Amino acid sequence: MTTDTGRTEPSDPSEGRGSWGPFYAQDFATAPYRPPSSRRSGNGRRGRPRKPLVMVAAVVAAVLVAVAAVTVSGGRNAPATGFTPTGKSAGRDAGQITTAFLAAWESGNLRQAARYTDHPSAAGSALLAYRDHLHLKTLTGATAGAAPVSGSATPRERVTFTVNARVSAAAGAKTLAGSWRYHSSLVAYQQRDSKVWYIAWAPDVLAPGLTVTTHLATVAVPPQTVSVTDSSGNNLTSYGDAGLTTIAGVLRKQGPPPGQGRPGLSVELQTTGGATVPGSQAAVTAPGNLPSVATTISARAEAAARRAAAEHKNTSIVAIQPSTGKVLAIANNDGYNDFALTAAVAPGSTGKIISATALLAGHVLTPDSDVSCPETYTVQGITYHNDHNEIEPASTSLTTDFARSCNNAFDQWWPHLADGQLAITARKYYGLNEPWDLGLGQSATYYRTPPDASGSEVAMEAFGDGAISASPLAIASVSATVDTGVFKQPILVPSARQITATPLPASTDAGLKQMMRAVVATGTAAGLGFGPGVYAKTGTADINGQEQPNSWFTAFDPGKDVAVACLVLNAGYGAQYAAPEAQAFLSHY
Repeated sequence: MTTDTGRTEPSDPSEGRGSWGPFYAQDFATAPYRPPSSRRSGNGRRGRPRKPLVMVAAVVAAVLVAVAAVTVSGGRNAPATGFTPTGKSAGRDAGQITTAFLAAWESGNLRQAARYTDHPSAAGSALLAYRDHLHLKTLTGATAGAAPVSGSATPRERVTFTVNARVSAAAGAKTLAGSWRYHSSLVAYQQRDSKVWYIAWAPDVLAPGLTVTTHLATVAVPPQTVSVTDSSGNNLTSYGDAGLTTIAGVLRKQGPPPGQGRPGLSVELQTTGGATVPGSQAAVTAPGNLPSVATTISARAEAAARRAAAEHKNTSIVAIQPSTGKVLAIANNDGYNDFALTAAVAPGSTGKIISATALLAGHVLTPDSDVSCPETYTVQGITYHNDHNEIEPASTSLTTDFARSCNNAFDQWWPHLADGQLAITARKYYGLNEPWDLGLGQSATYYRTPPDASGSEVAMEAFGDGAISASPLAIASVSATVDTGVFKQPILVPSARQITATPLPASTDAGLKQMMRAVVATGTAAGLGFGPGVYAKTGTADINGQEQPNSWFTAFDPGKDVAVACLVLNAGYGAQYAAPEAQAFLSHY
């Protein structure tokens, strides 16, 4: 078929390489130029005047020169597309056009490389995409051999070749580079009734697996963490704890801490939308993975926590080092749950530590202030009862009310805790109601106090009920803050960034210690075996629709530099379930 340019298309370019059809139609105009054959008689001179012999000789000489020029690649009379080889066999001719194609590709002359194919437009676009998406620096190629393709009326060879591409990709402020070496192949064929050869274009000529809807791209491969351990080098998953296993998985996925490990470089196939084609990745340079990342988990503390948690099902325990905020232990005895970090339930009377902080820091009360604890107290039509209808006279000190965990000694102060004062206190001194990143690369809030609570809701929150939600991690942190007087955000990775909070006023901190010590000495935790250096608070939170209340307990021991919180779901009083478990932890730590 002759186009309007007078050029003819390559004959049967699809043999052994796909189908010929509309896909190639747009490039007919770039097919090699062949002059139309003139009508001649036997001697080719009919109807023409005779010319002098000298002129005929000159014309013959010119034709011979022209023919010689066409047989040399790159000559002035070389075909517009395709290639005229000079080999002695089809295999050599195919090797020559392949070598010419690779040489043009190597030199960056992508237009010329594309014109060696029978589809220059598509080939040119693919070569540009290859260069740009791989951030190509250099490329070298070499033919490796040719073999005939059967079933073709004209010479046709499949040529294999190797490519060594120097590719790169950005990785933050750095540029990664490496050599990607691979094998590919193409089909070269001789056009019918011509000496011109073509490369049958298909996307996978440039690299195996390429299609018209995919492209190659370089990607930086972040370094991985091979294993996650406790502070002694024990694999975190070896404990079989749901929380620790989750933490190990998150840290492995997150990769090494900043400045550790080295990113690698890969080449992959991507769709037109930039999505990775599964299974197409080829490593160029391997990432420098980190053998292990150590967490703050202490083997000794973890063993003690797991032993204590084994006493009751639905138990979760967290231990923290108050001086640093390091999480020393996480133990869950609640199946595959991780309530040590994820529980969001009312803290019960352990929340009175924050209520007391607001009242002491606000100069509303002192630990020795007389505070009655009536049997009932009504706010906005809602009446609150003490457990077991407990009553404390007006001459009772706040410390005693706290130690005996009398609810109505706290809810009556709701006007002083309104206007978000509980939420403000929790955030200001304890870093609560704020997102913490424990070093897992994601922030979470482990304690929530509604900032807009009013009336009876504030009264409930004053004794740790209502809309407040807490986790053992948060409650352990509250005890740790009272221990040192300064909030140290809990962390699981030593390099984690910690948010800060305002130190507790010295008098407030001293008052809280006085009250928490009374819990162990004369209050709800008396007689449970806690030593003379332990400060604590029990908690019991009734939950609507739940058969038993949630049992809470938190304590700190300055001599051991440890704070602990224990939650036993659907169990009973804090002094009956959570407190003995916390005591077991402290006695074995």
